[in-house]
Amino acid sequence: MLDRAHDRQPAPLAVTLGEPAGIGPDLALMAWSMRDRQAVPPFFVAGDPEFLARRAEALGLDVRLEVCSPSEAVALFGRAIPVVSLDCAVAGVPGAPSGADAAAVIGSIDRAVTAVHAGEARAVVTSPIHKKSLYGANFTYPGHTEYLGALAEHLYKVPATPIMMLAGPQLRTVPVTVHIPLRDVPNALTSDMIVTTGRIVDADLRDRFGIPAPRIAVTGLNPHAGEGGALGSEDEAVIAPAIARLKDEGLDVRGPFPADAIFSARARAGYDVVLAMYHDQALIPVKTLAFDETVNVTLGLPFVRTSPDHGTAFDLAATGRAGPESFLAALAMADGMSTIGTAPADLDE
Repeated sequence: MLDRAHDRQPAPLAVTLGEPAGIGPDLALMAWSMRDRQAVPPFFVAGDPEFLARRAEALGLDVRLEVCSPSEAVALFGRAIPVVSLDCAVAGVPGAPSGADAAAVIGSIDRAVTAVHAGEARAVVTSPIHKKSLYGANFTYPGHTEYLGALAEHLYKVPATPIMMLAGPQLRTVPVTVHIPLRDVPNALTSDMIVTTGRIVDADLRDRFGIPAPRIAVTGLNPHAGEGGALGSEDEAVIAPAIARLKDEGLDVRGPFPADAIFSARARAGYDVVLAMYHDQALIPVKTLAFDETVNVTLGLPFVRTSPDHGTAFDLAATGRAGPESFLAALAMADGMSTIGTAPADLDE
């Protein structure tokens, strides 16, 4: 009997609905419409087909939508947008987020993750959500990343420590502390936090980006990385000991480096990722270099998750003016990470 394993098509990507009043649905529709002009990996949208049809009409897109199961999505993708129906009607008035759609937003995330867990999809690509609209629906998580971590622990029965990485064509960055006020960063930052982040980043760059020996650069917290304690004690008391611990474990970790110099083109040639100490220290350089092509990747999960690195853009919803570049990059990165276990290892200089 012939072994036809090589003939099997890979499972699709699972795309979430996101905030219906924003541009998330637009981007999925636009991406499918571009499949003949550039490589777009097969995906399905977990959502309401009637709402998606209305949004396509508002955008002036001549698209066909077909309700299907995840297993049928790849075969359908060439002629229609596969939609895994949530059986939950969505209003999705452009620019007017409503808590009435919260159940569909959360349900779409749940369906995408369960599809990956069941082997029906390869990875999750999330569309932007509007957290304020979800809080009234008993959504108690700060955002996508934390909710995905909770889903991972529930479904996979393993501990999950979600880590946010921003990946662009020239730079990857990871903020060690994320959505907290800047004044709280020094007290929140610990050596254990840096060590845990470094371990996860190293493991996922090996396993999912195909980098056999990741080179990790670590920024300082203070100007000039503290200048020997003259400009702050955290660099020597907190960051340097964490770097030493990671080195003792065999990781290629260097620093702390002054944050005003580590992102130059010359410096970027010497590392694969930067661990930054707070949100803006990590996100400003990567977005400045390639705002439209940067992807939000969640490390530390038992499944692949990517997302465009922008928000809901309510003012652009249903106008056709939203750019799909970051969403297309998120699809491509999820495809690479989940199909062959690698994404491009070399960043363009």
